[in-house]
Amino acid sequence: MAKLTKKKKEALSKYDATLEYSLSKAAEILKEISYTKFDASVDIDVRLGVDPRKADQMVRGVVALPHGTGKDVRVLVLCTPDKVEEAKAAGADHVGLDDYISKIEGGWTDIDVIITMPTVMAKLGRLGRVLGPRGLMPNPKSGTVTLEVGKAVNEVKAGKIDFKVDKTGIIHTSIGKVSFDASKIAENAQEVINTLIKLKPSSAKGTYVKSINISSTMSPGIVIDKATVTGL
Repeated sequence: MAKLTKKKKEALSKYDATLEYSLSKAAEILKEISYTKFDASVDIDVRLGVDPRKADQMVRGVVALPHGTGKDVRVLVLCTPDKVEEAKAAGADHVGLDDYISKIEGGWTDIDVIITMPTVMAKLGRLGRVLGPRGLMPNPKSGTVTLEVGKAVNEVKAGKIDFKVDKTGIIHTSIGKVSFDASKIAENAQEVINTLIKLKPSSAKGTYVKSINISSTMSPGIVIDKATVTGL
């Protein structure tokens, strides 16, 4: 068994790991038990009662966090020349096409999101091996394949994120930073949950949202009392 560090012992002493907490209280506790020297990310884990192996139970979507993620999202726009200025004006970090496709084929992936156009997607097919495992392949469902590249860049920069249930039935995504006010962390978490509720597959039987946990980088997880979550 791994030995608990002094800081982790201190963190565990500030709340009862056997109890469930409301979103607002959990957010307050999280700020107290996060002990990294950097501004740690806050994550939410939602275990769903779905079978991801079935196509009609694959939960995937996008959500615009009301308070953003707190991250400086690096955006690459792969577009035709007529959209270059639109992408740059919206704040894209990198804009181009064939030159960046060549860079990615060479192993370059120093980006967080790729936005492209429907007419360009055919060129990205050969990048699947590089982009797929990193979750960087553009997808119409996440709004990253669009003719409105400027709008898409603005939304991503403002805090729009996409998520997908993993093979164990869990949604895992970042919802902010420890430096956020506790109320903002809770509101971002609630927005993710609201979106998940809207995406409930009609074929999913039994309890849909089984459990909710929030944590920060290297902190213990805090279990959320579902009875205190709006919409459940």
